[in-house]
Amino acid sequence: MSDTAETIEGEKDQLTDRIVAMILDAVEARDTTALDEILSPLHAADIADLLEQIDDRDRRDLLRLWSHGVDGDVLSELDEALREDVIAALPADALAFAVRDLESDDVVDLVEDMDSDRQEAVLDALEAPDRVAVETALSYPEESAGRLMQVEVVRAPVHWTVGETIDYLRSHDDLPGQFYHVVLVDPRMKPEGYVALGRLLGAPRAARLTDLTEGSFRTFRVDQDEEDVAYAFNQYHLISAPVVDADDRLVGIITIDDAMAVLDEEHEEDILRLAGVGEGSLADRVIATTRRRLPWLAVNLVTAILASLVIALFEDVIAGLVALAVLMPIVASMGGNAGTQSLTVAVRAIATKDLTGANVLRVIRREMLVGVVNGMIFAVVMGGIGWAWFGEPLLGAVIAIAMVINLVVAGLAGTVVPIALDRLGIDPALASGAFVTTVTDVVGFFAFLGLAAVVLL
Repeated sequence: MSDTAETIEGEKDQLTDRIVAMILDAVEARDTTALDEILSPLHAADIADLLEQIDDRDRRDLLRLWSHGVDGDVLSELDEALREDVIAALPADALAFAVRDLESDDVVDLVEDMDSDRQEAVLDALEAPDRVAVETALSYPEESAGRLMQVEVVRAPVHWTVGETIDYLRSHDDLPGQFYHVVLVDPRMKPEGYVALGRLLGAPRAARLTDLTEGSFRTFRVDQDEEDVAYAFNQYHLISAPVVDADDRLVGIITIDDAMAVLDEEHEEDILRLAGVGEGSLADRVIATTRRRLPWLAVNLVTAILASLVIALFEDVIAGLVALAVLMPIVASMGGNAGTQSLTVAVRAIATKDLTGANVLRVIRREMLVGVVNGMIFAVVMGGIGWAWFGEPLLGAVIAIAMVINLVVAGLAGTVVPIALDRLGIDPALASGAFVTTVTDVVGFFAFLGLAAVVLL
């Protein structure tokens, strides 16, 4: 990070600390006017960040004093775990008022995890067409395109001209707050293409809409997995895309901000799962965090016991040469780190669909060759260290050979394990780490101690 960037980041942190202190002072003084002056000028995302900076008690006090200021945009920006607490702390009328001006997809995102009473209170606050739209979206499977879409779509008959479309847009005041395309539909409401606003505004009034459609046009089914939708948006550089029902009729549209949010969530989820912490966040409570982490710590305990059993097979060897006990963690640790590197690359490639049946063998071969090269480099280093440290050249040779073996196996396991789990329908990000660590520990200890038993004793 450059000095300028560090300075800006430092100033931002100091400003956040000052604002938080001002908010807490206003809350303690129960000064709603001061809270309005501090929070009202801020962007919804900044208000959400500030709510995440304060503890539960201060947050509840703030929401009691400033509930009228928490609108739907702020709720949408909150971390999901914290959002539930904020929603629970808001009065029913304040919550209902907050969601009235949101697009239907944002309302769905907010209410889908609420209890039935609070969900009903929010739905009652919506106008009849909006309520029907939200209830329809909630009827679709979770994490589907139907849940992700908004029903507010700007559409035009396929036979219209640019002039007719512009006149239509100018005469309607109920258009979505943001939209990027006008979707062309036939008499059966089947989407036939779309026209970007830029092309629409730059074309002559007499031009036909069908002459301005884009080649990137594609549709998604309401029951299609949101991961597939996000992948397509990223792969084909989409800005928006229509959603159709089982009869191919237009029912909504997905925009790039929602698709990228899914992509970010999936990436974050993979990172957290690789570390065995599930979908945790800083806003989670102690019990919830403990429950989420405990199972994977238990799995790690089992794998550690398995590695210890391998060590126990060579008790006599270790007793005969104490230097082995000093050096063997190095072999296992290097293998574990190398396996994690390969594993991370493989899981990411699987998530982005870059790792396929067509290139899997090439990727496995590459990771094994990387293991060979890295293993030989560190074999020379550790062989020299082992010789110099304990004055035993054969000991240096043993750890060198074990290092090569374990790094090659690490590259193989780090790629093959997530691929195999993915083929079995198991999330590779969730389960791969424990398997790869077990393989590298077992192979590392077995190779080093086994070679030592043969060569040195």
